[in-house]
Amino acid sequence: MTAPLRIATRKSALALWQAEHVAALLRQAHPGLTVELVPLSTRGDEILDRSLATIGGKGLFLKELEIAMLEDRADIAVHSLKDVPAELEPGFVLSAILPRADAADAFISNDYATLAELPNGARVGTSSLRRQAQVRALRPDLQLLDLRGNVNTRLAKLDEGHYEAIILACAGVDRLGLSGRIRHRLASPDWLPAPGQGAIAVESRDGDRRVADLMVALTDAETQMAVAAERAMNEKLGGSCAVAIGAWCVVAEYGLTLHGMVGNAATGELVRAQADATSDTPVALGHEVAAMLLAQGAEELLKPQR
Repeated sequence: MTAPLRIATRKSALALWQAEHVAALLRQAHPGLTVELVPLSTRGDEILDRSLATIGGKGLFLKELEIAMLEDRADIAVHSLKDVPAELEPGFVLSAILPRADAADAFISNDYATLAELPNGARVGTSSLRRQAQVRALRPDLQLLDLRGNVNTRLAKLDEGHYEAIILACAGVDRLGLSGRIRHRLASPDWLPAPGQGAIAVESRDGDRRVADLMVALTDAETQMAVAAERAMNEKLGGSCAVAIGAWCVVAEYGLTLHGMVGNAATGELVRAQADATSDTPVALGHEVAAMLLAQGAEELLKPQR
């Protein structure tokens, strides 16, 4: 009998949805395969009174799941790719990248339809420095306030009156069946998402041949190309949640176009760049756009902002 495939996942509703989605796809692609979920709590989920930049970054969402794999309590872990650091811990690989959902950010408000409609001094909730920098560039008059927690927690804080608007990832809101809460989609190329936003990634132990073979059926080649360029740009810039970096790669018949942005959450200063490449050189494209951003002064903006 084939051993069950065990999926390590965070316990939030969105994380469980994504893990169940991967499990369903695996069962469909490999009839007879038994798939089990291993829900775990991570430090990133538990510490909500401080920004990610001050407590260790997005890697806090991965650590406990990686330990479970090292201790053979799980075979794979499922993540939102935007939460996966540019460099993985040694011994781990991304064994599958699923087809990308909407990569845009969601403007959510109970009283206002767009960012432009918010009154002077309105409170906007987001802990993302990338989102803060882009809001600041468009509306320097607004109050930007931290907002942590899962999707439902953040929506509850909006409904309780702590903010006039909040900004979340459209993909997470859509996956939870809450698309009706989205008033406006902040989309590329004018507004750039986080590298990899909208994509689900599967992480596994490097060299696990059984997992690698099972994951071939899940990987989407177009998404993989796009996020490879975005993550290469992010890695070259030393990206983390302590700096404001946005990236969006378009895959077309002629090849790839990568849009990149580095910003300052305190001032709203942004630098932007874009370049094209053939579809077989996404990493080189990411490095090229990173170099273009650095040539425009991004290095100063990349100094930790918190």
